Amino acid sequence: MATPDHLFNLRNNFYLGAYQAAINSSDVSNLSQDDAVERDSLVHRCYVALGQLQFVISEINDSAPTPLQAVKLLALYLSSPDNKESAISSLKEWLADPAIGNNATLRLVAGLVFLHENDFNEALKYTNAGGTMELHALNVQIFIKMHRSDYAERQLRIMQQIDEDHTLTQLANAWLDLAVGGSKIQEAYLIFQDLSERYQSTSLLLNGKAVCCMHMGNFDEAETLLVEALNKDARDPETLANLVVCCLHLGKPSNKSFSQLKLSHPDHVLVKRVSSAEESFDRALQSFSS
Repeated sequence: MATPDHLFNLRNNFYLGAYQAAINSSDVSNLSQDDAVERDSLVHRCYVALGQLQFVISEINDSAPTPLQAVKLLALYLSSPDNKESAISSLKEWLADPAIGNNATLRLVAGLVFLHENDFNEALKYTNAGGTMELHALNVQIFIKMHRSDYAERQLRIMQQIDEDHTLTQLANAWLDLAVGGSKIQEAYLIFQDLSERYQSTSLLLNGKAVCCMHMGNFDEAETLLVEALNKDARDPETLANLVVCCLHLGKPSNKSFSQLKLSHPDHVLVKRVSSAEESFDRALQSFSS
């Protein structure tokens, strides 16, 4: 008889972006040592996702197990541009250590960090071997970023063979459908909708549905979904960025959402693109006036 998965709710809430709900469901008793480490790692990753980076950095001490040290390193990397170089240096040092280099959480953090750096080949060096559903799902994201939907589809097939109903398999399927586009957009929408009905409607799922709606030209529905997402988390960068794009298509003011995004997430790709365009425009004006 299969042993019960005591961490299912915690894990599933984390995957769906219900970070506070995940933290609230983390008080599980009678865990094995490995499960307790996984529980603590997931909880601290929830705090990272909620932006409570300093809390994670101060909570995890140097004697903590490797998965927790990896999460601390992720928090350090995200906490300040000044910490990025030293965090990446430590990460590479740990990955080269035969005693801990193959740890799944450490490889996952490496994949997340190098994906953040847009160094896709370096990310794949540590994630491509898979080993966990999260690593396979991250591979799907990396291949989509590389515009290699063929490789992303291969990873998805592996996930479907392991567990077709797994939340990460469903999410990866929706991400790939969005990347492929066309008639697949409706299928992605239905996956996000099904997950919302089966579990709960989170900012992540609302954004997924909103992006599908925008692809299908349904900007009014997309705006409604994004406002709902904003009510759940007013600082979520993807909600703010998607709302900016949506408002532009609707001919509505987007200044407030963009200002919030610029203030809370100055490194966001949309902020960088707009800043780059503004600089180019200013240079063009100067060349005309000189």
